[in-house]
Amino acid sequence: MMMTNREQQVWLIFLVALTIGAGAFWWWSSRPVTMYKTISLATGNIEAVVAAIGTVEPRESVDVGVQVSGQITRLHVEPGDIVGKGQLLAEIDASVLAAVVDAGRAELAMLKAQLLERQADATLAEQKQRRQLTLFGNGSTPEEEVQTAQANLAVAQARVKQLQASIQQTQSQLKADEARLGYSRIYAPMAGTVLTIEVKEGQTLNANYQTPALLQIADLSTMRIRAHVSEADIHRIRLGMPVRFTTLGNTGRVWHSKVDQVMPAPPKAAEGNGELLAVTYTVLFDVDNSDDALMPGMTTEANFVVTSARNVTAAPLAALSPESPDSDLYLARILLPNGYTEQRQVTLGRRDRLHAEVLAGLQPGDQLVISTQKYARRRDSW
Repeated sequence: MMMTNREQQVWLIFLVALTIGAGAFWWWSSRPVTMYKTISLATGNIEAVVAAIGTVEPRESVDVGVQVSGQITRLHVEPGDIVGKGQLLAEIDASVLAAVVDAGRAELAMLKAQLLERQADATLAEQKQRRQLTLFGNGSTPEEEVQTAQANLAVAQARVKQLQASIQQTQSQLKADEARLGYSRIYAPMAGTVLTIEVKEGQTLNANYQTPALLQIADLSTMRIRAHVSEADIHRIRLGMPVRFTTLGNTGRVWHSKVDQVMPAPPKAAEGNGELLAVTYTVLFDVDNSDDALMPGMTTEANFVVTSARNVTAAPLAALSPESPDSDLYLARILLPNGYTEQRQVTLGRRDRLHAEVLAGLQPGDQLVISTQKYARRRDSW
């Protein structure tokens, strides 16, 4: 079928236009071009934290020891029991201690009886001394008899004082023996939970050289976190700084607290394979544990919040460059709607590892250039 002249003209025009368009496109794609990768500025949160591993321990605890030697005859508690202050925990065989107390009381009674006798002797000596003085005044007795009576009175009074001192010494010793007898019954020094028991009924303890450990009691209503912060970050930790943490077994729950204490010296350095391990400093903070969710010995992952800002214009630090080494101002490049770029001076505020708060120079919605790529031919970017 033959094309008409009009159809031939249309096809010719189409081929010419296609050739011109292809040539223009080839020319356009051969031109150099600069491609920008941008990010639209938006509001967000800024937060810089120091991470540390810690351990949960009771804020208040006490190791209950034994002050006397003897056999454990009775244990009244078990691990996990809740005890009140002054509650009886254990008993030690007190037969020997009771015998010592009985002997001391008997000796004290004997000394008091002897004191009565010596006081009677002293009274008699005093009467004789007064009688001799009267007779000597009448010239009825020689001076020698008076001197003898005075000496006898002095001796009697000295014996009374000696017995009084012996009684005081015996009373002091008896008081110590009674205290040791009381130590055979061990009472809780504080209210709390029994964590561990180190002895068994029937076990004999020797307290002559050191105080044997009996059990440990702790108040679990408030727990203390002992976090270990590296020496590179410890200078950023301050008293009262907010901190949050999770436990390895309950990562879905976050506890919040504040720094209570920063220990001024690191724990004793440990050695491994002949080399010193990394130096860390201990940071302490407390948390309420009224629901008993935390247990002693748990491992925590703590984050100390150094700085934070909510709902602020946040820019990636990688897209900003310092104006000069001594300046607090930064420079940012913005892609304008017409395709050109503009450099702006930016003032920053709080920042974390990746972003910074923009105080001036940029607005939400600005297209911040984060990378630039130049191509000798546009088609090389495809």
